[in-house]
Amino acid sequence: MKTALTIAGSDSSGGAGIQADIKTMITNGVYAMSVVTALTAQNTMGVSDIMEVSLKFLGEQMDAVFTDIYPDAVKIGMLPSKEIIVKTAEKLKEYQVKKIVLDPVMVSTSGSKLIKEDAVTALKDTLFPMACLLTPNIPEAEVLAEMPVKSEQDMIAAAKKISETYDCAVLCKGGHQLNGANDLLYQNGGYRWFYGKRIDNPNTHGTGCTLSSAIAANLAKGFDMETSVRRAKAYISEVLEAMLDLGKGSGPMDHGFDIDGEYKKEAGEI
Repeated sequence: MKTALTIAGSDSSGGAGIQADIKTMITNGVYAMSVVTALTAQNTMGVSDIMEVSLKFLGEQMDAVFTDIYPDAVKIGMLPSKEIIVKTAEKLKEYQVKKIVLDPVMVSTSGSKLIKEDAVTALKDTLFPMACLLTPNIPEAEVLAEMPVKSEQDMIAAAKKISETYDCAVLCKGGHQLNGANDLLYQNGGYRWFYGKRIDNPNTHGTGCTLSSAIAANLAKGFDMETSVRRAKAYISEVLEAMLDLGKGSGPMDHGFDIDGEYKKEAGEI
């Protein structure tokens, strides 16, 4: 069995972060492992508190994984501080990791800044050049490319600039505010659109985590970048179409919609 590692924050309500990553990786056919960068107290209505792990403990987690079950791909999500980012980069370099999918959790889809400026600089200086794929949303692409992104042509220009700056592939996620569910993959000087269908589901908590984890899982299994993105897009569409409805806010998705069998049965079904 192929393996994948998620390096991210824990979501106590299970819809995003480490928990969403593990559910996604399992459903996409790989063995999932995790390195927790921070604990969050959150639910479908928001985040009430964050507690970072110590740098020592972060390093201990990385060592424990890489010295025993070396992952075939790594997904990186929430890295809350400059220090956490630098330590993560040091360990990934030490273990010579190649397939890194980095979801740059910097700016929310509403435009709110999620990490400090020195952390953004640290990401650019250390981890971005190590990644094989970056998956920014529109606000993040604007920050990274230092340009407004208001059209599909802007998405192409921004993705091209980011790709050339950090020598990696870029998946620029369109989002409902620009062009529905259409994403742009830019790599090796060319680009391809991945068209998604608009799904009327208000419960979208963890979509970014889920997409990047599905891509990492497919890369771990040996699919090329375009195929990995296509398969991940198809997966997240079906996850949304499952129409799970939990919580009082923007709820989680049903990551395990495709897992069916004896051990999913409830009382009264046997």
